[in-house]
Amino acid sequence: MKFTVSSGELLSRLTVVGKAIAVKSSIPILDHFLFIISGNTLSIRGSDTEIVIDTTLEISNVEGEGRYGVPGDKLCEYLRKLPEQPISFNINQETNTIETTTNYGITKQTVYDATEYPAIHEIDPNSTTTIKLDSDILISGITKTVFATNTDEIRPALTGILVEFKNNSVTFVATDSHKLSRYTVSQISYNEESSFILSRKPAQMLKNILAKGELVNIEFNNKLVKFSTASYTFICRLIEAVYPQYNNIIPKDNPYTVTINRNELINTIARASVFTNGSYLVRLSCTSDSVKVAAQDTDLNCSAQESLPCTYDGNPLTIGFKANLLNELLTNLSSEEVKINVGDPSRAGLLSPATPTENEDELMLLMPMMIN
Repeated sequence: MKFTVSSGELLSRLTVVGKAIAVKSSIPILDHFLFIISGNTLSIRGSDTEIVIDTTLEISNVEGEGRYGVPGDKLCEYLRKLPEQPISFNINQETNTIETTTNYGITKQTVYDATEYPAIHEIDPNSTTTIKLDSDILISGITKTVFATNTDEIRPALTGILVEFKNNSVTFVATDSHKLSRYTVSQISYNEESSFILSRKPAQMLKNILAKGELVNIEFNNKLVKFSTASYTFICRLIEAVYPQYNNIIPKDNPYTVTINRNELINTIARASVFTNGSYLVRLSCTSDSVKVAAQDTDLNCSAQESLPCTYDGNPLTIGFKANLLNELLTNLSSEEVKINVGDPSRAGLLSPATPTENEDELMLLMPMMIN
């Protein structure tokens, strides 16, 4: 079996598909790429049984067809060191070898029987919801929420991102019970109600695969979701659980509002947190024209205090937050200035951009810490 392909294009596709390949899988064949040659098309698949990534590319000088397990580590490393050029493959089933020929010479590796490669998860078209969505929305939705997912498997639903479609909008939500991030984009061309919970690992992987400005076809049921672009197909298992009623934990009446420069607040909190103890508690004391950020470590008898200008609408208030969590939320907001809505020291604070983007709604929540 023989074919020729662009070395650069092959490396590009292998790099993406390889993200799904298991490390030392209990199923040995899953340590390799699956090559499927049919006609003038090479299909490449990588999988760890939970995630499947597929891609196809055109090949030339084809002789024969078949399915083969191809070890990827050395092939990818070799291609990275190879200038762009045609690379010819010759797969010999009798000797179980795969041989490549370039302008520089020949390489040879073992090729594996692909009959044991697990079948791909198929989505039943009769029980599938299909939605088309711009990749920029998916990338932003994952980026703005995945950091808030829980790493504790006790509550499986919280280890993923809720993706919820309703009233011509899509909402991404993640929470670990201490912090919450919600990102909504309106004016999408889908007005029915449906949702799924995307696990943290495939969400991060998907975000890194998607290119900006492309259309993504999303198909899902209660078990699987499939994301298809012009270059790749990404399939993964969904979290089969009921997501909590997250709107119930968002305070409806936080009457006091701080408007402040986001980067200045991030840097101030970072400096003050040097002087915290293991709790990372920082106090924000709000007055009409400034916020005082203070931290102390009573065990080491050290402290820090800085003031920042702000606009504050409310009674004087001091509230405590965990410094690293507050900065994590601030870092994942993109506006120059942020609004922090507070009510009293025992109620969660709400963060949002001071100037919202059209058709977008960002809201982040952080539970307070007790202050003495």
